[in-house]
Amino acid sequence: MHPEPPRRILVVDDDPTVTEVVTSYLKNAGFVVDTAADGHEALACAASGRPDLVVLDLMLPGMDGIDVCRTMRQNSPAPAIIMLTARGEEEDRVLGLEVGADDYVTKPFSPRELVLRVGSVLRRRAAVAVETGAGTLLKAADLVVDPAARRAVKGGDDLALTMREFDLLVYLMRNPGRAITREKLLQEVWGWEFGDLSTVTVHARRLRTKIEEDPASPGLLQTVWGVGYRFYSSEERG
Repeated sequence: MHPEPPRRILVVDDDPTVTEVVTSYLKNAGFVVDTAADGHEALACAASGRPDLVVLDLMLPGMDGIDVCRTMRQNSPAPAIIMLTARGEEEDRVLGLEVGADDYVTKPFSPRELVLRVGSVLRRRAAVAVETGAGTLLKAADLVVDPAARRAVKGGDDLALTMREFDLLVYLMRNPGRAITREKLLQEVWGWEFGDLSTVTVHARRLRTKIEEDPASPGLLQTVWGVGYRFYSSEERG
């Protein structure tokens, strides 16, 4: 049995000091690391190197991190993305999550914490791959999800879901009719014991825009006020 190759990380930041420190910590943790100093270089590196995960600074010269994230999410398979936000303001974090970032770290940050976040995101992706290996299709209305292939189809059209959106959808579809708290979703989907619950809210909102006929009046992913969310159960409608 051959050992798996090391995971490849792309670090994108125009501050050479940050890049050097983060690269050093990631390499010490066993990752292969590529670097880029601006958005256009990041996209070129991602296309040629196919990283498993991108550490992406929000504030970049020319093409900013939001546009880079949005563009990377159009690729298949898309890498996981951890956004670095300098100001720590909620709107920055929410915007990053809305365009597809899987996690965020606020500057100034501990490089050790960042490495732990990288490991957490990658482990979760691997765990989901194992959990979904049986390949049982999940269905609701005209939505069909193949967890093993990591493919979601609505009305015959493939949905472009981020890693976290897909994981959230699979978890909810496997627990139809249950009211699930945001805390529980953060633990089960993100693998976090503690974290910002707005992360779940943002991903649920983005997921609705992709799976609902009318996101403003959702029929599949319903909000349970004061609790969290519940997914449509076919048994409810006979």
